[in-house]
Amino acid sequence: MGVDYYNILKVNRNANEEDLKKAYRRLAMIWHPDKNPDNKRDSEAKFKQISEAYDVLSDPQKRQIYDLYGEEALKSGQVPPPPPGRGGSGSSSRGHQPNPSFRFNPRDADDIYAELFGESGGAAGVGGSGVGGGRSRGYRDGFFRTSHGDAAGSAGTTAGTKKAPPVENTLLCSLEDLYKGIKKKMKISRTIADASGKLRIMEEILTIEIKPGWKKGTKITFPEKGNQEPGVIPSDLIFVIDEKPHAVFKRDGNDLVIDHEITLLEALTGGTLDLTTLDGRIIMIPLTDIVKPGSEVVLPNEGMPISKEPRTKGNLRIRFQVKYPSRLSEDQKADLRRVLGGSQPIITPSFVS
Repeated sequence: MGVDYYNILKVNRNANEEDLKKAYRRLAMIWHPDKNPDNKRDSEAKFKQISEAYDVLSDPQKRQIYDLYGEEALKSGQVPPPPPGRGGSGSSSRGHQPNPSFRFNPRDADDIYAELFGESGGAAGVGGSGVGGGRSRGYRDGFFRTSHGDAAGSAGTTAGTKKAPPVENTLLCSLEDLYKGIKKKMKISRTIADASGKLRIMEEILTIEIKPGWKKGTKITFPEKGNQEPGVIPSDLIFVIDEKPHAVFKRDGNDLVIDHEITLLEALTGGTLDLTTLDGRIIMIPLTDIVKPGSEVVLPNEGMPISKEPRTKGNLRIRFQVKYPSRLSEDQKADLRRVLGGSQPIITPSFVS
């Protein structure tokens, strides 16, 4: 007989219409390509096979020909007279002789999926694929896409099937990670259902690519990577970026800020500040003017990368604090008066009446 459609759907040969629908729904939830992103090619082939089996067995005429003559006759359209004494073993084989002019027209797998999961008034596909009742769809590059070429999404629920709420995890990143960008590998363990519907634990390595300039609160979503439970679409797994404190730099939007303390002598006479950046460069910053307490030096394009404009960076802002001596000797005071051109000051208090 060739392909055994009954075995593919895991039903007996007397399965009725409701049995076939239940079997198809269960297997489609397991083998839908959107639910198997790491094995798209095999799951797509399996999903098409399941859809073809349902298409044949749910159509009385197709099923009758298949039961009597097998897959080859069904698909070729060459329907011979029934052999003497042979009757089909399935319920659909009983009845009149099949139409000899029959032509096999397989239904599209997407249409079958939309029909069965959209019977309650339209549906989004598994994982938000956007499969709606009656909407034409096609395969492309191993993903479900709309007829307009839209990529399959990750949100949404199938009619009659709930989706588990998303699971969020904090992902701590150093300021260097967020400055330069980095790939992090995260090992997860989750419960999934195999082809027989049995639950098992699967371990998986997820690669998270941190882009230069990403900020605290940025979310990275892995669609349906949560635990799988019967009748429930797995939750999305979300990683939320958090920023580790840095010993030198503070982040202010796209700017980097440093609080740097200098002595009174350096504030008055100047000098050179050597600064190591987050990517390991050394910047020499000359201080030629008198630095007042709280003043700020701004270096353009030395801050954090701007994620939407990779070649552009914010500012590096250096805020200066001046450290005054705790005490001065009389000789030091005299030297300062001489250098600064002042004489012994007479400080007369004034009172406001």
